[in-house]
Amino acid sequence: MTRPQHLPTRPTAEEEYVARTDEPIETRTETDSLGSVQVPADAYWGVHTMRALENFPISKRPISVYPDLVIALAQVKQAASRANREVGALSPQKAALIDEACQRIIDGELNDQFVVGVIQGGAGTSTNMNANEVIANLALEIAGYPKGRYDIVHPIDDVNRSQSTNDTYPTALKLAMTASLTTMLYELDQLRIAFGRKGREFADVLKVGRTQLQDAVPMTLGQEFHGFATTLGEDIARLRETIKLLSEVNLGGTAVGTGITADPGYGASVVRHLSEITGQYLETAPDLVEATSDTGVFMTFSSALKRSAIKLSKICNDLRLLSSGPQAGLGEINLPPRQAGSSIMPGKVNPVIPEAVSQVAYAVAGADVTVTMASESGQLQLNAFEPVIAHSLLQSITWMRQACWTLRVNCVDGITANVERLDAMVASSVGVITALIPFIGYHEASKLAKQALATGRPVADLVVEAGLMTREDVMKQLQPGRLSGIRPVTQAIPVVDLMGEASE
Repeated sequence: MTRPQHLPTRPTAEEEYVARTDEPIETRTETDSLGSVQVPADAYWGVHTMRALENFPISKRPISVYPDLVIALAQVKQAASRANREVGALSPQKAALIDEACQRIIDGELNDQFVVGVIQGGAGTSTNMNANEVIANLALEIAGYPKGRYDIVHPIDDVNRSQSTNDTYPTALKLAMTASLTTMLYELDQLRIAFGRKGREFADVLKVGRTQLQDAVPMTLGQEFHGFATTLGEDIARLRETIKLLSEVNLGGTAVGTGITADPGYGASVVRHLSEITGQYLETAPDLVEATSDTGVFMTFSSALKRSAIKLSKICNDLRLLSSGPQAGLGEINLPPRQAGSSIMPGKVNPVIPEAVSQVAYAVAGADVTVTMASESGQLQLNAFEPVIAHSLLQSITWMRQACWTLRVNCVDGITANVERLDAMVASSVGVITALIPFIGYHEASKLAKQALATGRPVADLVVEAGLMTREDVMKQLQPGRLSGIRPVTQAIPVVDLMGEASE
């Protein structure tokens, strides 16, 4: 089949780099077991990263889009340098250079040098090597040597000492997920607080509740919004529980969990140093072979994240329904107008913020399927598909964080209630008769409800005309506080004997 002419030939990694810098560049020669390649002279990455750029031009999204992952990689390498120095596997001079280079990356330097794509083969090896090369070349620069002088500081022999991608990459991923989740939980909690404020603001606004999209008993708009806040609070608690699961790492297990090439004291040392660097409680998995091959924690985390996203989307669906219309829909609340809603219908304003948040939820749900499939596909002592797990989860967390922010700032904070419309709907609602069942019984209430629907007359008038309650008693029981259950007051229905006499 002939290649369509409008499709350009794929540029080399070097050509893409030149295109990004828009300037001619000098190169340096680096060599690996496959041969030599030309690397941009000013790049902190090297031959292994270059090959990854050539091999995986897929996502067009570098790992640097997830700064928490870059920081986590540097934290792992920093802990490794300190542990290697402690057990005598690395000279104090090299360890100090690597440590300083890692700290500068943790502080935000050279994020743009983490260029390999988020989707890659090799179980994260390209990501690990990208980190090793950047750290090595930055260490060389600190020491006053040119990039590529790996006889002084080597990406593998020194930066990757006592490590394998198979223990550093999943450890870094867990650290990144914990850091990203912490910021997401902050935004989710701020959203919970915003719904709680609206719950208090609308505490006395009576409305008609609905079940299965049909009119049900009265409640307050405040109760509805308080319910939104409560459900978000539950999700915050569930997500926080996953942080404990992420604290178990396989660092020190190296390739398959046996710890080959690592000093016997390295494992405990590196986890201790990593805990100090991150300020997180971390512990070594009890079975490093199992921990190296198992990705169950990522499925658990993904499931909790999906639950939160889907429940948030349900809330957004409710907001869209409650604000629908505004003339021919429910029209109970007003969402802040954010932009013109139509290119043809003047004055139309759409609920664009809840719509966007729901789309994030759909993406999170899809990412959960990806994580599940990738976890299932792992074979024997390693799961080769952790890069797509990493991308799926970190993207989901990032999008959820931003979705919570925009829903709060651009929507929830500005919601107002259409009080007059809500009052009118409650006044004409047949559902209020439910509050009178303890006084007139279900049978009589059912007959009057049908009559009210048929005639359109207020329930209160029909109850009084039937002689079942006085006007004063009816209005007392139909007060907003009692209708909404805030101040429940009930009494026993009189028992009628066979002679028709009411008994005590």
